[in-house]
Amino acid sequence: MASRSTAGLGYVSPTRTADHDESSCILNKKDDGPPESHRYYLARRTVLEMLRDRGCVIDESEITRSLSEFRSVFGDLPEPDNLRICAPLVSKPFKKILVIFCGPEEVNKAKAKYILTSILNKESLHRIIIVLGSKMNHFARQEFDSHQVKVEIFQITELFVNITKHVSMPKHEILTTEEKEQLLMKLKLADNQMPYMLESDAVARHYGLVKKQVVKITYNSKITGSFVTYRCVK
Repeated sequence: MASRSTAGLGYVSPTRTADHDESSCILNKKDDGPPESHRYYLARRTVLEMLRDRGCVIDESEITRSLSEFRSVFGDLPEPDNLRICAPLVSKPFKKILVIFCGPEEVNKAKAKYILTSILNKESLHRIIIVLGSKMNHFARQEFDSHQVKVEIFQITELFVNITKHVSMPKHEILTTEEKEQLLMKLKLADNQMPYMLESDAVARHYGLVKKQVVKITYNSKITGSFVTYRCVK
């Protein structure tokens, strides 16, 4: 993630999670059950937290469900279709985010078309999130990119850990359009003059941010002290 410094904005280097593979540590914890259900359990819990952070209505009991409870509901070898989530936005209950889990097979163009044609009530969808258990080829990605509803794609391995809960991660707050305009007026800047966060950044993807949205980042640690900066998504 590249960033530019701008006077008055308090630039600091980009935030990063720890370099070690935390997901492998989690999966290596003692568990006598099938690894497939453990993988789905971790990924689905992170997705639920992600949806909550995006302003969706999420039942807290879904997030706090234990691995054994997850297996009792979905089985030791969960069927991906049964893991689907459709959550309404708090601000717009008629709009929903749909999450679709894919199995271990590679997703090709035919599979992508099948997934998209199986979705009902497309007009009520705000976003679609696809969680891949394997690879996706170029033609399948084109199919998703051309869909009328924005489709986000995550590998299941990216969701074993919620990166926003990492001990070194600062607090992120997404500004409303009004808050953004007030900030730009106060700083006498255009949004393209601000330090930026790439739309492909892991934090931006977690919150589902789009270009020109502004994020307030608050640092509070022994290393940085108490510190506030802003990033515009590019």
